[in-house]
Amino acid sequence: MTHPTLDRLAALDTNTVSDALDFLGLPGATFGLRPLWNCPKIVGRASTIQLGSKTDAKPAVHLISPVIAEITTDDRILVIAGGLDGISCWGDILANAARARGIRGSVLDGLSRDIDGSESIGYPVYGRGVTMISARNRVIQVDSGHRVRMAGVDVDEGDYVIADRCGTVFIPAARIIEVLDLGEKIAHRQDGMVEAVRRGRSVAEVMHDKEFEAIQQQEPAQ
Repeated sequence: MTHPTLDRLAALDTNTVSDALDFLGLPGATFGLRPLWNCPKIVGRASTIQLGSKTDAKPAVHLISPVIAEITTDDRILVIAGGLDGISCWGDILANAARARGIRGSVLDGLSRDIDGSESIGYPVYGRGVTMISARNRVIQVDSGHRVRMAGVDVDEGDYVIADRCGTVFIPAARIIEVLDLGEKIAHRQDGMVEAVRRGRSVAEVMHDKEFEAIQQQEPAQ
């Protein structure tokens, strides 16, 4: 299956996408959701999951597994909100199940255990950190497919996700083309600014606010 919009997003990085969101006055850039192993950049569409504390002793289907089982496309990233301090909301069994379904990676507003297991199969995991403490009998899935809040940013089912070594950015689906168009212009102009510095132009001039105010122009700095 071809994904031209995702291909365009993959050609950018989180810094550029964050700048585009800033220019447009949109939220989306987060702090603290970083790669939990030296994993590759991921881009995709959000499949949202909301977790919460388990409040009774009744047996329950393991969190996240129903969502993984229902995914049938190859463009999905699991976006998992509601992780608890010190408690895992991801592990290597889930990673293997997600890999088998063609899921591109997971972004956790929480912690992962068994991170070596995710790394061993090349499954990207982004989040707040790692732990060894199991979610079983502590955390449950309370909702999926609806709006969640990730590191202070609202994310809807189907929104766009890009995550790399600098962190994770979410883009509203309704604004993705606008963000991509501006992001590509920013990348082009910033490449020109780098070349200008390498050619000996004063960095004070190249980095002047007026250069950034002109960022939506197509032409790079000379």
